[in-house]
Amino acid sequence: MSDRVVIVTGGMLGEWALAQLQPEDVLVGADRGALFLVRNGRMPALALGDFDSVTAEEREEVRRHSGQFADCDAVMKDLTDTEMAFNWALERRPQEIVLLGALGTRFDHSLANVHLLRKGMEQDISCTIVDPCNKIRLLGPERRTVTLAKEAYAHVSLLPLGLEASGITLLGFQYPLTNATLTLGQSLGISNVIVGETGHIEMREGHLLVIQSKDD
Repeated sequence: MSDRVVIVTGGMLGEWALAQLQPEDVLVGADRGALFLVRNGRMPALALGDFDSVTAEEREEVRRHSGQFADCDAVMKDLTDTEMAFNWALERRPQEIVLLGALGTRFDHSLANVHLLRKGMEQDISCTIVDPCNKIRLLGPERRTVTLAKEAYAHVSLLPLGLEASGITLLGFQYPLTNATLTLGQSLGISNVIVGETGHIEMREGHLLVIQSKDD
């Protein structure tokens, strides 16, 4: 099993997503994300979902070009296609899970996919959501620190995933914090800037979303 599983799901996708893939990745296609992989010459190790966003012909194309194929009823299911793919990845205990196409026009699905980061955190697996303008990860009891490279992202925002996150210290940022608390509904952590090559974030309690972003 590779150390990295990449889940490609049916939100915003394009050439940028292909650039994120590495040769040793285990690829999982969820619903229309599987079609995206197949149409771009990549064979998913697993294609799964209800496939309600593809035609019957496209579904058959995905089935023929996938290592494993698992479909389900579009109505009689309790999990989204992305969560089913995420659970499959968690069972294989990789070091890292990356989600592509997890953000899009459906805010409900986007927010549910962000919540999946906490499930990965609970199993001490590094999980990241990536799209053309954002890179989202989570700090929590199992992973309390992160050092970020400046990269192409102009902004770094911090939001609690819960009522509050506390003991937050920032080093290498334009707006430093020392042992601070961020609470739900507060915008204090929005749009900070890394001033050096890297920025370091520490947190003591709670769950904290770390969002690197840039304007389109």
